[in-house]
Amino acid sequence: MATVLITGASRGIGAELARRYHARGDRVIATMRSPATADLPDGIEKVALDVRSEAGQLAASERIGPIPIDLLICNAGVLHGRGGLTSDGYSEDEWAQTLMTNVAGVFFTIRSFQQHLEATKGKIAVISSQMGSSTQAKGSAYSYRASKAAATNLALSLSDELRERGIAIAAYHPGWVQTDMGGASAAISVEDSAVGLMAEFDALSLSTTGSFRQWNGAEMPI
Repeated sequence: MATVLITGASRGIGAELARRYHARGDRVIATMRSPATADLPDGIEKVALDVRSEAGQLAASERIGPIPIDLLICNAGVLHGRGGLTSDGYSEDEWAQTLMTNVAGVFFTIRSFQQHLEATKGKIAVISSQMGSSTQAKGSAYSYRASKAAATNLALSLSDELRERGIAIAAYHPGWVQTDMGGASAAISVEDSAVGLMAEFDALSLSTTGSFRQWNGAEMPI
């Protein structure tokens, strides 16, 4: 039985991953800002966490105790501003929320839980997006694109240091998924995305650390 910690697990991809790892028999620690609102099976450990707060991250790390973690999934993310340059959704506060959640939140999560991973020579999966790829940056949703480009680069930048500790890390595009963020007209279901991502996480090793991959196993250009 592996121990899996997932941020942003109250809904969408995070919640589906939590359900599937729990059904597989793994110990699942699901973090979210408001645990009372999460519809997750009994047996999944729900922990309150705002990934933007490093103090909150350290408190959550202490709360779960000195347990080894096999897989850390940095899934928490927000999207503000879907339009073009003059559209709404790009205020100073919305930019700050996007970057703090999607980039700094990943960094704080990894730094706060790294000791839990060192004990198992564990793995880190950073949920990024093709919207952060320079080859896919076609316009609009600029703060989200910028944040996901930074999150991917962060994962790849951390890979050398983490490799020395026996920890593998990679960034993943989950697909255009039918979630609250992706919308009902998105290309794939949350179930298909989760199944594909789990297979990719299982395959992650030190030989593939520092990569950027898609939910279906294909490589993703940076």
